[in-house]
Parts: sequence; C-alpha cells; structure tokens
Amino acid sequence: MDIRNDISFRFLGVYIFIAITTIYILVRVVIVQHMPRWDKEAQKLEIKEFAIEARRGDICAADGSPLATSIPYYELHMDLGAPGLAKSFYHDVDSLALCLSRFLRDKSASAYRAELNRAFAQQKHYFLITPRKVSYAELQVIKKFPILRRGRNSGGLITEQENERVYPSGNLAVRTLGKLTKTGEGPSGNAGAFGLEQSFEKELKGEDGMAVKQNMSGRWFIISKDDPQDGKNVITTLDIKMQDQVTYSLKLQMEKYSAEYGTAILMEVETGDIKAIANFGRNHTGQLIGGYQNYAIGNAGCSEPGSTFKLVSLMAALEDGKVDTSTIVDTGNGSWKYKDKIITDSDHEKGGHGKITAKHAFELSSNIGLAKLITQSYSDDEGDFIDRITKLGILEKLDIGIQGEAMPYITRPGDKIWSGVSLASLSYGYALKLTPLQTLTFYNAVANGGTMMKPRLVKGITENGTFREKIGTKKLIWSICSAKTIRKARAMLEGVVTNGTAKALETKAYKIAGKTGTAQVANNKEGYSHGGKTIYQSSFAGYFPADHPKYSCIVVINSPKGGDYYGASVAGPVFRKISDYVYAYELGLNEEIKLPETKIDNDIPGIAAGRKKDIANVLDELDILNGFAFTKSDWVEAKPDEDGLELNNREIQKGIVPNVKGMGATDAVYLLETNGLRVSVKGRGKVKSQSIKSGAKIQRGQSIVLTLG
Repeated sequence: MDIRNDISFRFLGVYIFIAITTIYILVRVVIVQHMPRWDKEAQKLEIKEFAIEARRGDICAADGSPLATSIPYYELHMDLGAPGLAKSFYHDVDSLALCLSRFLRDKSASAYRAELNRAFAQQKHYFLITPRKVSYAELQVIKKFPILRRGRNSGGLITEQENERVYPSGNLAVRTLGKLTKTGEGPSGNAGAFGLEQSFEKELKGEDGMAVKQNMSGRWFIISKDDPQDGKNVITTLDIKMQDQVTYSLKLQMEKYSAEYGTAILMEVETGDIKAIANFGRNHTGQLIGGYQNYAIGNAGCSEPGSTFKLVSLMAALEDGKVDTSTIVDTGNGSWKYKDKIITDSDHEKGGHGKITAKHAFELSSNIGLAKLITQSYSDDEGDFIDRITKLGILEKLDIGIQGEAMPYITRPGDKIWSGVSLASLSYGYALKLTPLQTLTFYNAVANGGTMMKPRLVKGITENGTFREKIGTKKLIWSICSAKTIRKARAMLEGVVTNGTAKALETKAYKIAGKTGTAQVANNKEGYSHGGKTIYQSSFAGYFPADHPKYSCIVVINSPKGGDYYGASVAGPVFRKISDYVYAYELGLNEEIKLPETKIDNDIPGIAAGRKKDIANVLDELDILNGFAFTKSDWVEAKPDEDGLELNNREIQKGIVPNVKGMGATDAVYLLETNGLRVSVKGRGKVKSQSIKSGAKIQRGQSIVLTLG
C-alpha cells in the first residue's frame, strides 16, 4: 500500500510539473506575441516594394542639342551604424564636418560636427547629411571626404538619385516645349503640363522600375527587381540660333512699344518645319513673360487677322476669274459708305488714292479697294466667296502635335451675326478668326508654289540614338489654286515691299515679300471700343528670299502703345531683323573667320585649354614648351607659335560665366560648378560649345550644358 501511494504521489508531482510548464509556455507565447518590442523587431524585418523613377527623355533641337533634359541629383544620407564606422568615427568626424561645411556652404563646421555626433550616438541608420541635393560632379568630390571615402560599409554614405528637369536654353520656346506639373503619381510625381512635355508624355516618361527595400536590424537593403526603362527623346524641328534671334527680336520690340502680347513664327517653306516660335505676354502685374500663353496656336492669339487676310480675298477673286491684278478700282478720297457702314483707308486724311489697279490697292492695303472688288464680285452669291476661301485651305485645322490649337472661324451667310456688310468686312480681314500659325501656313503655301505643307514641329522619336519613329513632312493640299494665281499673288506680295506699305523693309541684299496688317481688336461687350479707346493689333506675314523662297515668317504684336500701331512700323521691323539674321546665318556669315592652321614641326598634343599647372607639366615632359609666356591666371589656353606653343591667360572672373571651350570635361565641370552652375555633359572629348555664353552673369543654381567633341 505504501508503494502504491508513493507511485501515485510521484505521478501527481509529474502531472503538476507538466501542467505548470505548459501553463508557463502558453503565458510566454502570449506575452511574446503582444510585446511592443517584438512589433518593432518585426518592423525591422519589413519588406517594401517601391518604384524606381525612369529618366525622362530629352526634348531636342533639330541638331540633337537638348532643349529640355533631366539631370541626376543626389540626396545624401549616412548610416551611422555601419560596421567598422565606430573605430574611426570620433577620430575623423572633425575633418568630415570641416569638409562638408567648406564644400556645401550651408552650415558651419561646428554645426555639422554636433549633428553627426548626435546621430552617431543614436546609431541612426538613415541620417540626412544635408537637405541640399548635389550634382554628379559634386558627389564625386564628397565621396573623397574623410570617413565617406571608406565605402558603403565602413564609411556609411547612402545616396538616392532624383532626376531634375532643366531647360538649358532658359525660356526659349518655353510655351512650345512645355513644363512639368506635380501629379502625385509615380516616384517623381511629375507629368507634362502643356506643350510637347504634355503631348509626348507617354514617350518621354518611360517606364518606372521596381525594387525591394528590406529593413534588417535597422539597415535598409535594396534589391532591384525590374530595371526602369528610360524615356525616349523627342527631336523637334527647332533651330536654337534661329529661336534665340526670333525671341530676342520680338521681345525687344514689345518692350519698346509696351505691347500687351506678341508672337513670332519662323517656318521652312519647302518642308513646313517650324524653326522658331516665340510667345510673350503680360501677367496680372504687367510683367512681360516669355511663354505666358501660346498666342501662336491657341485661343489667346486667335483673332481677326486684318489686312494680312487681303491676300486670301484677292486670290479667291483671281482664282474665280472675277478680277485681275490690272482691274481698276476707284478708292475715291479714302472714305466710302457701303450700306450703313463707313469704310476708310488708313491715309484717308491725305485725300485717298483715287482710281488704282487691284494690285496697287493690295500694295497700299486699301480697305476700300478690296471691299469694292469683293462686294462687286460676290454680291449675288456671297456663299461662293466663302466656298473659294475654304478651297484655298486657310480654314484648315493644323494639328501640329500640341494640345490647345484654336479652330479657325469664319462668319457665313445664314449665321445670326451675318449682316449686309459682312462680305465687305471679310474682304479686309474682319468677321473671322485665325491663329498666326494658320495665317502663316497659307503664306507659306504661296511661297511654296501653291503646295500647302502641314507645319511640322517634331521630326521623330529616338531611343539610344536611333529613330524609333519618324514624323515626315506632309502635304495638306497639293495645290491651293492655279499656278497663274500663285504667280500674281507673289508679284503682289513683292510689290508691297517695293511699292507699298512695307517699303521701309526693302533691302538690297535679298528680296522680301509680304503683307502688313493693322487690325482693330474687338471687345465682346463694346464692339471695337475699349472704354472709349481703340486697341490695334500689328502684324506682318511674308517670306524670303522672294525670288527663291526658303523661309516664311509671321510677327503679331497686340496693343502697342505710344501712338504707332501700324504693321509696317511695329511688326515689320521684327520680321526684317529675323530675316536679316537668318539670311546671314544660312550663308555662314555669322561664323567665326577660320585662319589657316599654323604648321609646326613638333607633334602637338590635343590640348587647347585647362589648368596651367597640368598643361605646363605635359608640355614640359614633351619638351615643346619653347617660348613659354608667363601667365598670371591659373587657367590658360595653349596656342601654337613659331617655336612650339605658348600659354595665354584665360581670365576667370567671379560671378561671370567662364569660357570653357577647348577644356577637358573634368576641368570644365570643376570650374563651372565651383562658380555655382549645374553642369550636364553631352558627348566625349574636349568642350566644343557651352549653352550659356561666356561673359554672361552667373545665376547660382543655373543649368549649363556642355557639348564635347
């Protein structure tokens, strides 16, 4: 019995032990599952997927020069819990703080030291060194700083790349190129807001990649899953030099006349390629801004064209056989009452022109002459006039690849606003609305022998230097009218410059053909009155050289001040400045004179410019630095002389963009970025050109593109 009790007692003890152990384990499981500490540990093992931003493609000029490009910038972080950092951190932190302070110039060395010490004490694994993002060239310098130069594990430097959209040519053609806007979608959160950036968003954007970010013991490890596919490049028809001249000429005249807005377009006759397009307008404070609105193709610039439309009217009558250029029309004393409307010529105060030919009426821009010719020709069937205008192609929507093109509009018989004087008004450019580009496309067709080309702004899409999609030239209308009418139209346009309202634009170097335009600006509420005042719009449309047309151009300036508002004196001079430059540019007259190369017996290395010490060392080693000229500047250019080479000063002035042509990429980037510019490089070799001319005033943070070759 005692043995049996003893065994029972022992089994009871085992059971109790097992029960207590089981209860303890269950309690520990519950505690472990609900303790915050383990939540934090779980978070450290968290895996996150995130998108890797694709590099946005470039928008380029016709020669491939970037007009809009994405430059990488880097955000600097530091892992102060990195392995191996503890051994040398306190020894080198003072040196690192000093280097960061001197290079970034945003904090004192003591401030950097205090922040680094505090972050190290807290073992921060993702410490932001500076809120400022640095360029690639700056990053290469920072990587050589104390501690950071030891690499990722021992130095702790973590970089995150972001792409910043820059426009190397500043505001040139900004309304055409477009800008980006924040969307909140994707890693960058940017998308094209207008212009080509918007129209070619899909091609430019590319495809974002995907990566995995895993946090293990406080350190993030990034593993790429899908690499991003960079965006493709859009190649435009724009010419940077022509664009610069068109922009400058238009802005200068608008400032002179304190005009409200203006636009200018330069087009290649044979292809319809838009070589330059400029827009200026005033904001609510009255400041003149480039690209404020797209007055060239949008609703903001769609208006009654005025006298530039007289070409269309007279060509319609010529093509229908209603009149000839030799037809006599009586303009009287410069004032004529047609039904209940008084029509006047601009110089009616001088007594008018009397009886003149239709051609001369066009050359003198006689409203009365055109109104009489058209009303006498089409009064029996006004619809025939509209039909002929339609066949001439002036009412075509152009669809050049930018959203927001305004539709051409013309009043037609049967419309509510059609009246007994509408036909007369149409004859000299009222009762209809056109954009400047639509008007220019018609003038370009006349210059092109009657073939109306579709304006082309984009030549194609490239990827890795190869065209993936080509956008060819397109004929909208093979022939807008007979060759006979075209010949007469071109003779009239030449006559405007030699015998008419644009005689001041005549030049002996080449022939200009075109038409002036001066139109009153309508007010929806008060007709053509703006609080008792009349506002005018000046324009000039034409082409050059007139005998062998190569380029067509239109200039429109709205609301010029100062008492002068005629197309010949306000818009005409802008056209002439543009045509003079382009004519010289095409002939190569603007290029630097090339002197014959100096022949020397020595083998001269391919050195043009750079740091004096480096060049001198190389030349000294080659024993060709005979006749070394003493130079004070640290930067020099090497030039051949009779004995070999000499070094000449290349002056570097603080706050002024230096001349880096001929330098290697390393020297050029260093020199420019130490002066506060952000640099991007295209090509290989020595610097052939720089997007900001030397001598210009530096705006800190401004972007400059170097082309190497």
